[in-house]
Amino acid sequence: MRIQIITAGTTGSVAPYTGLGHRLVAEGHDVEIATHPKFAPMVTCCGRLRMRPLEADPFEELMGAHSRFRGAQRSPGAVLRLARATERAALALVDGILAAADPKADVFLLSTLAAPIGRVVAQYHSVPSMGVFLQPDVPTSAFPPCTAAWRPPGYGNRLRGRAANALLDALYSAAHRNLHARLGLAHRSGHRLRQERERGRWPIWHGYSPSVVPRPADWRPGLKVAGYWWPHECPGWEPPQQVADFLAAGPPPVFIGFGSMMPGDPRRLGAIASGALRKAGLRGIVQSGWAGLSVQGDDVLTVGALPHGWLMPRTAAVVHHAGAGTTAAGLRAGVPAVPVPVFTDQPWWAARLTRLGVSPGALPYEQLTAGRLAEALRRVTAEPRFARRAVELAGRLGREDGAGAVARAVAETAR
Repeated sequence: MRIQIITAGTTGSVAPYTGLGHRLVAEGHDVEIATHPKFAPMVTCCGRLRMRPLEADPFEELMGAHSRFRGAQRSPGAVLRLARATERAALALVDGILAAADPKADVFLLSTLAAPIGRVVAQYHSVPSMGVFLQPDVPTSAFPPCTAAWRPPGYGNRLRGRAANALLDALYSAAHRNLHARLGLAHRSGHRLRQERERGRWPIWHGYSPSVVPRPADWRPGLKVAGYWWPHECPGWEPPQQVADFLAAGPPPVFIGFGSMMPGDPRRLGAIASGALRKAGLRGIVQSGWAGLSVQGDDVLTVGALPHGWLMPRTAAVVHHAGAGTTAAGLRAGVPAVPVPVFTDQPWWAARLTRLGVSPGALPYEQLTAGRLAEALRRVTAEPRFARRAVELAGRLGREDGAGAVARAVAETAR
């Protein structure tokens, strides 16, 4: 089959689909990933996956808008600027997906951000489609929407989920008007499209483990929790010698990284990281990421992009922003976590890490200090229960085959 995976966003919104794509190739399919050009090395590294550029990449601007939103203390003007940046991102996705979508594909696999537009394009080209989501987006009583704080089960969670979806649909409204006009279709609102999706039981596979977020009992048929799709790891990859030497020179360090987030002044964040490691008496590897972190010292090493699947198992604990992809990598590595959530779904995943018993608790970025981080690091590395629980959970994840579940579902569409 000719399969096109369409995804947009940051590194964490692309990396898991490389693993899914390679599994589909291994099953004999012809697979192409449509995503932003900057991710071409990640997608095409081994020559088995094709890539089609999704030229529009508004997400760095959107991350900057989120950063300014926090810095402005959520003033009305900051809210308006954030809403407009989100609308521009959705409009840019219309351009990108219309140009990149392959009408000769046998099936489209659509990520969470690509789905509102991609499903309409798939219908227009009469190409079957499926959702391949990294976060849940269908309301349930079991938990709140992933853009809200974690709450215990209850009907209020369904109401919060509907409200979150209504807001997202409103932010996509200009994009939907533009999309339908360009395709010559009668306009359908985001709310109506979502209703059609749910009534038609559009299949959605979720790329996280049921051991991490169990499938809600009140979800409709067609909503599946597959298990994680681990990012593809090149078999010929070798770590930089400096990193290998640092790891060999002492006990396992703490990993500190914020990935694609831009959570404010990198000098302040670097000083917090350095001070916390020093106070806790721990070695550290700090990943520069989009924030541009840089920490110097005998017991700390600043690195660029490194495969989390290789690095994290060699650490004593991980400090991260609790994005879906980095959360998954830490769980797979079997090491405890100190989540420092910044925005969107990160507080939700951070709360989940705490409930799973692999973290002593979240440290929201706005409350982060060297003293608080040092205390959290002392707890997470000194109390064995966090490491034991992390190893136990990693064992469960290692027995799952999330990509295989999706591969079997794709094969069913050809029958």
